[in-house]
Amino acid sequence: MSTHRASISDLAAQLNLSVSTVSRALSDHSRISDATKKRVWELARELNYQPNQLAAALRKGRSNTLGVVVPHIDGQFFALVVKGIETIANKAGFNVMICQSNEDAAQEQKNVETLVNAQVDGILLSLSLSTHDYRYLEEVRRRDIPLVFFDRALESTDVSAVVLDDYQGGYEAVCHLIEQGCRHIGHLGGPQHLNICRNRYQGYADALRHHDIAVAAPLVHFCDLSIQDGRQGMELLLSQAPQLDAVFSCNDLALVGAMQVVKRRGLRIPQDVALAGFSNELFDSLTEPMLTSVDQRCEEMGRTAVELLLEMIHLGPSKVEPRQVVLQPKLLVRESSLRTGVLQPNQITH
Repeated sequence: MSTHRASISDLAAQLNLSVSTVSRALSDHSRISDATKKRVWELARELNYQPNQLAAALRKGRSNTLGVVVPHIDGQFFALVVKGIETIANKAGFNVMICQSNEDAAQEQKNVETLVNAQVDGILLSLSLSTHDYRYLEEVRRRDIPLVFFDRALESTDVSAVVLDDYQGGYEAVCHLIEQGCRHIGHLGGPQHLNICRNRYQGYADALRHHDIAVAAPLVHFCDLSIQDGRQGMELLLSQAPQLDAVFSCNDLALVGAMQVVKRRGLRIPQDVALAGFSNELFDSLTEPMLTSVDQRCEEMGRTAVELLLEMIHLGPSKVEPRQVVLQPKLLVRESSLRTGVLQPNQITH
């Protein structure tokens, strides 16, 4: 069986018509007679002709495609954000092109350049951990391509972004640990040039201060938040502060590494060391014990970000005032931190 896909050129050759005439007939152009349209459509059905929707959209100056750049799709967070994006985008008639930067600034730049060259109608971007130089985004602005950040965003009032109140999430998690009787609370933090990591650390620090607990340097370790970083960080914290009785991690991956070290040392969770993380990953409910974590409203973040982007596409970027939408976190208390057995009214176990 032939795998050749019929093209407009094939239709034109068989009907002895020009390609432009066939193209106009297929698009129901008023200058093409009904008889010619009928001949073209009959042959198109016979040959099972499928129009190239992307090419047609590009001729009209639209690709009906949105570009999405995520740092990674490991774990649940970015996968659920993308799910939220696709749900709204598909309903609006847009396809979604997804790229991963793998936490690499150079790859992130290539991703964006690829999307620009593909003539996407808009870009949704979450910055990598290693991105410090944002000049490459000037080309996006120069071409007037709508751009919305999500989760990890530029700290600027002239960009649109959908983020979580990371400060509040960190603050609530550490207050919860203090309420459980913990006083020597360590922190596995992320790169401080990244606003989400810095805000989570600030929430940690302020929660301690507001409970008259000093922020001690030996109890804080900044890293890239992988499982291996969590292992190394936990070893360091325990060596520097043997009195450590809790850890708040900037993400759940590093917390898993920390948990492995705690167990290896024969310490009990949460009786000896209570643990709380950030992201509410799927594996949090599969560990033993289950991990307390801050939920980031993943799908809602994706839906809200793409709604902002579609508004910019339909009205034009210059006609939409930059907007920052801040979602509120939810602390999900599970076994890894629950020492007292008493939940606060705003806390939920899963």
